[in-house]
Amino acid sequence: MELDFISNVDAFNNYEEIYSYLIKKTFDVLNLSFEPVISVSFIDNEEIHQINKEYRQIDRPTDVISFAFLDNEDRKKEYDSGLPVVLGDIYISLEKAEEQANEYGHSIKRELCFLFVHGLLHLLGYDHMKKEDEDIMFPLQDRILEGETF
Repeated sequence: MELDFISNVDAFNNYEEIYSYLIKKTFDVLNLSFEPVISVSFIDNEEIHQINKEYRQIDRPTDVISFAFLDNEDRKKEYDSGLPVVLGDIYISLEKAEEQANEYGHSIKRELCFLFVHGLLHLLGYDHMKKEDEDIMFPLQDRILEGETF
């Protein structure tokens, strides 16, 4: 597994280890066995707002954005190739994560882990645009984070 982790805030540098653990747990839950390559960056609201506007035409900051490098047609072939698979990039707004942690009454650590798993599932082809997709993705998030103490 390769996790390229970018954080300009020293207090959050320990998330590389936490996210590596969550990748392993996600792969166990989904019964995946290939070696993933993932980039994750902690950014601010201004930067995620720009990304959201440019790539999704939504003119506001969001909490997490993922850019998957594989489409559904290529996914299975790549997973079975025996080679490391570049899944894509995850961008997480630290400001939004802090806002949401306060709003939901839980720790920033729990929120950052939730957002990472959410982004990772997007890289793996899961979505929540339609109700039937949401009914698959959201319980998976819960299952992956179940029992974790954040």
